[in-house]
Amino acid sequence: MPGYNHVGITVTNLERSVRWYGEMLGLVQVMEEFYPGGRVVVMIRPGTAVDIGLDSHERNEGERFAPHRTGLDHLALSATTRAELDAWHAYLTAKGVECSDIEDITEPLAFSLFSFKDPTASHSRSSIRPRSRSVGSTRTTA
Repeated sequence: MPGYNHVGITVTNLERSVRWYGEMLGLVQVMEEFYPGGRVVVMIRPGTAVDIGLDSHERNEGERFAPHRTGLDHLALSATTRAELDAWHAYLTAKGVECSDIEDITEPLAFSLFSFKDPTASHSRSSIRPRSRSVGSTRTTA
């Protein structure tokens, strides 16, 4: 398996989520699909492999995400360098997005990350971390 195709995230307000992912992360809508009981808007970040489906289900009761329940724990996005990671942190913070401080991990693998809250989706934390061999990893902490 060479990678993932996309990730689907159930959201509580599809229109608001499409705006947020567009304004905060630079994603653009490439398609919308209706299916029995809901619909999905697929968004990509041009020039990258980031492909996120924002799903709206008629049976959604509007509850907030909780990482202790079975399902998606977090979505980890990547930056190519530490400078890019710093720039994303500064950008999101300036936009008023609640972000953690950047954390530098040294063991068992060296990488840096920060988490931010997505106020529009059912998941509550995403991370951006550099993906180079010297500072990146596939560790799944958020």
